[in-house]
Amino acid sequence: MRSFGLARLSLAASVCGLVTLPALLSAQGTAKTNQYGNPATLKPAPTKAAIDVRDLQIRLYQFADDSMLGRQVGRVGNKKGTDMIAAEVKRLGLLPAGDNGTYFQTLPYHLRKFTDHSRMTVDGNPIEWNTEFVAVPGQRAPRPITGADVVFGGTQGDSTTQISAADAAGKFVVLLPNPNGPRGGQGQGFAVRGGGAPARSRFDDAVAVATIDLDALTPAQRVAVNEPIVATSSAPGRGAPAGGARGPVDSIALLKAQIATLQPQATIRLTRDAAARLFKRTNIDGLSAGLKGGTVTASLDFVETPTDWARNVVAVVPGSDPLLKHQYVAIGAHNDHVGITTPVDKDSIRAFNIQKNKLLLANNMQGLGPDILTTIRVNMDSIRKVHPKARLDSINNGADDDGSGSMGVLEIAEAMMAMPVKPKRSTLFIWHTGEEGGLVGSAFFTRNPTVPIDSVVAQLNVDMIGRGRAEDLPGGGPDYVGVVGSFFDSKDLGETVKAVNGKQSKPLTFDYKFDEPIEWSGYNNIYGRSDHYNYAQQGVPIAFFFTGLHGDYHQRSDEPEFIDYPHYAKIANYIKDLVVEVGNGPRPRLNGSKPAKPKVIVP
Repeated sequence: MRSFGLARLSLAASVCGLVTLPALLSAQGTAKTNQYGNPATLKPAPTKAAIDVRDLQIRLYQFADDSMLGRQVGRVGNKKGTDMIAAEVKRLGLLPAGDNGTYFQTLPYHLRKFTDHSRMTVDGNPIEWNTEFVAVPGQRAPRPITGADVVFGGTQGDSTTQISAADAAGKFVVLLPNPNGPRGGQGQGFAVRGGGAPARSRFDDAVAVATIDLDALTPAQRVAVNEPIVATSSAPGRGAPAGGARGPVDSIALLKAQIATLQPQATIRLTRDAAARLFKRTNIDGLSAGLKGGTVTASLDFVETPTDWARNVVAVVPGSDPLLKHQYVAIGAHNDHVGITTPVDKDSIRAFNIQKNKLLLANNMQGLGPDILTTIRVNMDSIRKVHPKARLDSINNGADDDGSGSMGVLEIAEAMMAMPVKPKRSTLFIWHTGEEGGLVGSAFFTRNPTVPIDSVVAQLNVDMIGRGRAEDLPGGGPDYVGVVGSFFDSKDLGETVKAVNGKQSKPLTFDYKFDEPIEWSGYNNIYGRSDHYNYAQQGVPIAFFFTGLHGDYHQRSDEPEFIDYPHYAKIANYIKDLVVEVGNGPRPRLNGSKPAKPKVIVP
């Protein structure tokens, strides 16, 4: 589920011992399963055609494992997750429906770096690449550096020490690092990507900006400055200029900004010795703003290569009717999550989230201010009795978001492949990437479909169906499921969603409240926050199933051991029956207006 600016909790010093830790944590230390009946880990094993608790556990414990590195789009973990899904659908016998006869639809993400052919000289004397200087790759190749005069610009981020914009124009500007400034980037603790370009307002017209901050890094870390750890989209972002919104600008200033975006200045990091040589000195002590040095020429060999770190997985179960098999019922989930962040004690964050969600429930899901959050206390003594040492965790596993949807859809695929007679229509299975990054995978598919988009009769979106307990949200329970948008564009589809539920041995309890604006904190515009939205924009009837947000949403504590597997299995079996029903029944008709759902829906 895509987050729209929801507050993310930082434990910091607020987790301390006062309130008794729930018995669930101490129980975990003495039993093989927790209070939900789930183990901390589970080994891979074969699955079968029936959708049941054990199979869902087997799949989800693999897909939301730490080895997947949080599956973030643009990072290698997303490749790992999509490799797993593709291998399974191939094993099950689904037909590939991605690009060029594969199961993958690869999005235009690229890895960008400088090659080892990069060179730099000062007054004709070489500065050694990856040892004395490195260049930080950006979205595009930097502007040429040919005979640029060196000038000392002052201290990074401190305008009181810096030269003017006019004095920096066309120069190779060297800066001292700001001792109080941020270090690092891309989540790397050794700060390999810090020391970037200073404020654009001052040094826009410099040829390059070099910061003297390379000495603290090991040789391996210096090399890593230039090694991409995340892929980025081939298209630059749109919106406000870098540095935030600015006031009105004239046409010349706007043109210069556009040129700077297309060919940015180089961002370079230097050792102290290399910087001293730029100024023909033995050390950099006593440099003064405006001091001139030698002449720099550089050849920075910038390359970008396509990457497999951002992929939709697309597969088909062919329909059984000679005519209707050219129509598709699409069912989807998103394969990505939010990756890696700062490490925290996984046991304390879980205990904190439990206490926080209790307060949210007591406050009718209204947002909690700092005055309330600071009252939360967790008994660290009871945690330490179970886990004497802090178990640090930096990986957002995304077991519910959307491991539950992804593996539920995979289980549905396995169940349908075992059916002796398939639905009349073909079933299009799509595991979209980049939902967390702005619904980018579903946007890419609906604009570049691998089957005609007008042949898709409905899209069923499954995003977070693994929780929904009473402790997670008001009205939660073992039969709870939220249904979003099923009547918005097609009353026919909405009625089918209800009718199939009525045929279940024990019907689920549908919650339609999210079709309307509600006052719950964090639940704004659920309809527009997952992949079904892009299909609806193309005129495809949709239905979105989820079991609500919870205390572990977008936290490092969203792990497989906290999923409600019996509930999860019940929902997955229902959705499988719905896919079959839509695949065999009349094509859902559009209402002709949006939203066209009745104002009051009685399930």
